[in-house]
Amino acid sequence: MTLRKGTPEVTETAAISLPSDRPTPFDPPAGLAGLREITRLTYADGHQGWLVTGYALVREVMADRRFSARAELQHMPFASAGPRQPAPPGMFISTDPPEHTRYRHLLTGEFTVRRMRLLSARIEEITGEHLDAMERQGPPADLVESFAVPIPAVAICELLGVPEEERGRFSAHAATLSRGDRPREEMVAAMTAMVAHMRELVAAKRARPGDDVLSGLTRSDLTDEELANIGFMLLGAGLDTTANMIALGTFLLLRRPDELAAARAHPEHTDRLVEELLRYLAITPFLVRTALEDVELGGELVRAGQTVTLSITSANRDPARFPDPDRFDPLRPPGGHVGFGHGVHQCLGQQLARVEMRAAFPALLARFPSLRPAVEPEQVPLRTDTPIYGLRALPVTWE
Repeated sequence: MTLRKGTPEVTETAAISLPSDRPTPFDPPAGLAGLREITRLTYADGHQGWLVTGYALVREVMADRRFSARAELQHMPFASAGPRQPAPPGMFISTDPPEHTRYRHLLTGEFTVRRMRLLSARIEEITGEHLDAMERQGPPADLVESFAVPIPAVAICELLGVPEEERGRFSAHAATLSRGDRPREEMVAAMTAMVAHMRELVAAKRARPGDDVLSGLTRSDLTDEELANIGFMLLGAGLDTTANMIALGTFLLLRRPDELAAARAHPEHTDRLVEELLRYLAITPFLVRTALEDVELGGELVRAGQTVTLSITSANRDPARFPDPDRFDPLRPPGGHVGFGHGVHQCLGQQLARVEMRAAFPALLARFPSLRPAVEPEQVPLRTDTPIYGLRALPVTWE
């Protein structure tokens, strides 16, 4: 609730910097352990804000419209981000209601149960095709390049209605953007080319609509600029996240023989495996929101204009919500993780991500029973300097 006149303020406590050193590739930064549910945080630009780690408080902020998702109001806890600009038209994940509501309503109508069901069968085909290609090529292989990135990339192409003859160009730019380790000039060039490609695709859909998301959106009052930006946003939100979940999830399973055996022995519980990977790994380590007014949160006073960093990794390991939270259990019953967020900004494409992961993991494990890393675990390159955590590559081999 908002603080009323006369509400006492708590004593000032020293601020910390956002912890980042992970003890293993699969665990939250060690510095997060033992923190209070809400802690003062010094941001990279010197801003004095807050870090929230408790599950209940993280959900509370996500559901409270007094906390804004607008990009231009946010400070980021890592130095490489730089000042943020207002979201371009269509980039609704960085907007607030009512603008966010307008876009969200239009897109929700396109992510129908029927479309996800039809796409599910196609994703199973796509998964099989890439496993066939890996088998023909033979070991070793980079699982990121050969499997983890292509599956969501092709799925996004199917969803947006990208013609098959244009998917090579589309996928090349998508692969560059998904890696995050390319020179800035190369990343900017790929982003510019992708947006231009989206504009061409929007024009084609207006001229000859099909049964895809972009075609459906052309029947609305959205402008070409809004449609192109929405397409680009769906690419970024749907490709990078799922690709890294598939890669990092496979790496985790290969490092845990007992849990891997349990996952293989119970393909009927793939849903549980997927939800536990989403909880345990939380590849979006944090989200940020900014207070639009003074708000009391967890006994602290968050001032208007202060940014709050929400630790998704800590929330998903909160012992107050999850029994034995630091144990990875592929058969754990689903329990309400916040890997897809919560509230009005909960991930619109979460069902698509689940469909892709439910197809990818059992098929991969069944096809290659002897799958294992081709290098020592410490040689697997991690993505630690991008908003989406994961792997840059995963060299694997098999008998």
